[in-house]
Amino acid sequence: MPDVLKIISGNSNRPLAEKVSQYVGVPISKAEVSRFSDGEIRVRIDENIRGADLFIIQSTGAPAENLLELLILLDAAKRASARRITAVIPYYGYARQDRKDQPRVPITAKLVANLIAQAGANRVLTMDLHAAQIQGFFDIPTDHLFSNPVFYDYFFKLNLPDLVIGADLGGMKMVRNFAKKFNCPMAVLEKRRPAPNQAEAFYNIIGEVRGKNVIIRDDIVDTGGTLIEFAKALQRNGARDIYACCTHGVLSGKAVEEMEKSPIKKLVVSDTINQSNGDFSNKIEVLSVAQLFGEAIIRTDKEESISSLFEY
Repeated sequence: MPDVLKIISGNSNRPLAEKVSQYVGVPISKAEVSRFSDGEIRVRIDENIRGADLFIIQSTGAPAENLLELLILLDAAKRASARRITAVIPYYGYARQDRKDQPRVPITAKLVANLIAQAGANRVLTMDLHAAQIQGFFDIPTDHLFSNPVFYDYFFKLNLPDLVIGADLGGMKMVRNFAKKFNCPMAVLEKRRPAPNQAEAFYNIIGEVRGKNVIIRDDIVDTGGTLIEFAKALQRNGARDIYACCTHGVLSGKAVEEMEKSPIKKLVVSDTINQSNGDFSNKIEVLSVAQLFGEAIIRTDKEESISSLFEY
């Protein structure tokens, strides 16, 4: 069989996989990812992939079945003699335990990286890891894309004056690059507890935000608690309009409801997590990263550099 690019999708984010497939110009290969009557995952690839350059698109966030689907698809592809298998993971779940910062806790991000390589992946393509060092957890080549270009376009069109970029202390490098493109200063959130074992946290802003428009930049919004408290602290310090953009919109629990009541004017997320079933208000907008992943897949297949995708 001639070397040919093929794409397979799991069930975690089928809408994004279809957009990527459309951009690449290659239809999604037929593969059945279903359940036995007891709930166990059943996978069958329904077309020949022998010798193919195969890209499996599947995020690993909750529920755990998403990770299992990816591992079983990888094993099926390996046993079907695909020439090279790339795990395309728009949202790398289980990334928030990336170090042993307490006694008797796992490093789940490394565990999942080991599982993916062991299951048959030859390389990984992912986006905005929760911590940059997770890229080094993989013992196979890993390309780490950044979603910043998608958000640049959106916020450049708003043409916000007196702009400041808000940052949590966690993802400073990503936020610094974001601020650099807008040629504007940063404001950093300092969070500390007033005393040990007290649940109430104290939020302080380092930087001048009075009379400024602020964009809070982060990689993940889950329950939205820290993001909303950040926005409230900005408001107390005299900020004008407050926006937020987060790559991975987990939006669990009452996040959407709480976002409605928050000072945040608009929350912009990407479609690395499937938002097609989300009952969102006008406050939340979803931008697609399909073009970035599609271009990275095309260049990987052609053995071309993808470093230019990191630039605007």
